[in-house]
Amino acid sequence: MKATSIIGLILMAGGLFLVLRPPHYATQHSVLKFGGLEATVRQERALPGWVGGTILGAGLVLLSVGLIKR
Repeated sequence: MKATSIIGLILMAGGLFLVLRPPHYATQHSVLKFGGLEATVRQERALPGWVGGTILGAGLVLLSVGLIKR
């Protein structure tokens, strides 16, 4: 199996994982500052679904290129 096929399979697995279970990350924003007093808001956000879809598509392209060049 060629390197492009192996990389394609790895990207497909990672992309599928991101589509099915997107990871979450936290962002923190300062809402109010008054002297030494500061109010912040923390939000949990999920990774957008298009990121996993793009990685999945790239893996599919690499896998097909690796199989066609045989």
